[in-house]
Amino acid sequence: MTKQFNPSWTLFALAISAFAIGSTEFISVGLMPLLVSNFHINLAQAGLTVSIYAIGIMIGAPVMTLLTGRLNRHRLMMLIMMLIMILFIIGNLLAASAPTFGVLLAGRVVAALAHGIFMTVASVIAADVVAPAKRASAIAIMFTGLTVATVTGVPLGTMIGQLGGWRWSFIFISMIGVIGLLADYWLIPRNLPLPSKATVRGIIRVLTNPQLLFALLVTALGYGGTFVVYTYLSPLLEQQMHWSASAVVLILVVYGLMVALGNTLGGRWANARPLIALFKMFSGLLITLLILSVTGYSHWLGLLTVLLMGIFAFMNVPGLQLYIVQLAEQNTPHDITMASALNISAFNVGIALGSGIGGQVTTNLGLGWTPIFGAIMVAVSLVLLLGLIWLARPAKSTDRHCVQN
Repeated sequence: MTKQFNPSWTLFALAISAFAIGSTEFISVGLMPLLVSNFHINLAQAGLTVSIYAIGIMIGAPVMTLLTGRLNRHRLMMLIMMLIMILFIIGNLLAASAPTFGVLLAGRVVAALAHGIFMTVASVIAADVVAPAKRASAIAIMFTGLTVATVTGVPLGTMIGQLGGWRWSFIFISMIGVIGLLADYWLIPRNLPLPSKATVRGIIRVLTNPQLLFALLVTALGYGGTFVVYTYLSPLLEQQMHWSASAVVLILVVYGLMVALGNTLGGRWANARPLIALFKMFSGLLITLLILSVTGYSHWLGLLTVLLMGIFAFMNVPGLQLYIVQLAEQNTPHDITMASALNISAFNVGIALGSGIGGQVTTNLGLGWTPIFGAIMVAVSLVLLLGLIWLARPAKSTDRHCVQN
């Protein structure tokens, strides 16, 4: 493809929008104690603000990909931008003005609808605008917007909520969505190629391919394992490790920096051999979660372990997204966009599953048990990764340049 644009500006625009989306998705993590107090609900119910949003993305990603399958990518991005502006404003303002917890959840669903299709197409665009050897790094740059959101967007939204009330946090998020809209309008190039047509049969082809199915399960379970703990990170820090509410804001900033570091390293390490890199990353996450189950009651050791978890939390994202695109290119070349969409859904299946499990664990066993159940999810993903490595061996023996290892 002849590049008549600057890839750096394209990735920058995608990262800005990802920042808006990441701030929206995870804002309620820092607001959890405030929501519990305001609506007189328990932690498991408050956790629905994360899992319901994830379910909205999970359903919205493949459905919106089907509906927009043959649009020119720039026109598709324009459509997404309008959806982001309208849905983000409506959804977050609905959440901000919610008289009941049910209305708040409805606002979260509305805001989630544009998320999945944006991340789906943005990942493919990011991989297209750079040389093949830098694709994972390009995806990592795009996903840096999500990690920066954990550094600044989520802590800032949390601080706004603590100072002026949680409703102002969602107003703040609405304004970020408008900034993302403007950045995409001016910085996404007009001459990107037409994507492959997304069809229902494409979904079937992706889900019936053993390697693609295993990869989607790895995404859901491995990525989702962190959210058993992360969804309830604020109450974990305050109630179990005895940090003050003001200290939690600063901790969330440092946690976000750790996430950004892990995302950058993960993108670099996954460029050449994504499968092997992912196995090492998930092994590190598993060990960290097991350590947190022991240190979770300690003021300082618990904090250090949480920050270590931040390094591994998003480290796997670029490799997972790159690997699914590579597998689709080899096994279902007409369904690359749909495979990317289903992987975005898989990320959010993991978020919904992890936060849901975490909610049940906190209700029935206590916050201290969340790392154990997160570790179980990650352990299953490691078993599936071993299966993928085994499936990749025949191809490796005939083609040294095969993408699967």
